[in-house]
Amino acid sequence: MKIYLNGKLVPKDEAKVSVFDHGLLYGDGVFEGIRAYNGRVFRLREHLDRLINSAKAIKLELPLDKKGLEQAVIDTLSANSLKDAYIRLVVTRGYGDLGLDPRKCPEPTIFIIADKITLYPDEFYTRGLELITVATKRTNPESLNPCIKSLNYLNNILAKIEAVRAGFHEAIMLNSQGYVAECTGDNIFVLKDNKLVTPPSWAGALEGITRGAVIELAKDKLKLQVSEDIFTLYNVYTADECFLTGTAAEVIPVVKVDGRAIGDGKAGKVTTRLIKEFRELTSLTGVPIYEK
Repeated sequence: MKIYLNGKLVPKDEAKVSVFDHGLLYGDGVFEGIRAYNGRVFRLREHLDRLINSAKAIKLELPLDKKGLEQAVIDTLSANSLKDAYIRLVVTRGYGDLGLDPRKCPEPTIFIIADKITLYPDEFYTRGLELITVATKRTNPESLNPCIKSLNYLNNILAKIEAVRAGFHEAIMLNSQGYVAECTGDNIFVLKDNKLVTPPSWAGALEGITRGAVIELAKDKLKLQVSEDIFTLYNVYTADECFLTGTAAEVIPVVKVDGRAIGDGKAGKVTTRLIKEFRELTSLTGVPIYEK
């Protein structure tokens, strides 16, 4: 395996980052999780736009422009002869001292990993997931805007620990006002009376790339009314359907939350259709890795 590290493709065992890197010491950096399907990188430019915006928000100078970042991702996939892959693009504040001051980090660190990922077993896409709601609240957007996809994921990890300890793969996180924000690693949607709703970023949700693609598919292909609005657990419990979206998860149905069956307790027709439409979209679109 070859890893892209600061402008070079190096063997996995030689891909090393300093223990003084502020990404490691303080979670000071940004990242993107990206997917490649059938020799194409899905929504690469949208991912790079989000990375650029995240970096700008934390005043982190990226070592490459958008075109350079795109080429670095393509080069990493090509060097590993991959057509279907999960890509992790990370930019940290870089090497510094033991203080917080970002001015002590003269150059950012950038690395790209391209590999396989399986988040959920295949049967969950037909059988559906069961979720719980965890006590860990989503970080207040006034403290850290969820539009910034930063390296500091401890909030999500603490919620994930709760889920795992309870025997669940995923869990719902509420914001400080008690509204549904997102799950530990995925966005959440509920469907009621053919109206699809997902939490807005100001309620604590990341503006997911897959989330955006699913909103488009729901509007264009299924002709559904889609909105970004706040809702409570009551709206989840009484929904006709519920599903999660994410780069790694794609689109996955939810059939039970906190012991309550969602709808008839099976993957819903709309969710199943969106899974099909999303998979078709990923197989046909994206930035080509290998020019024909």
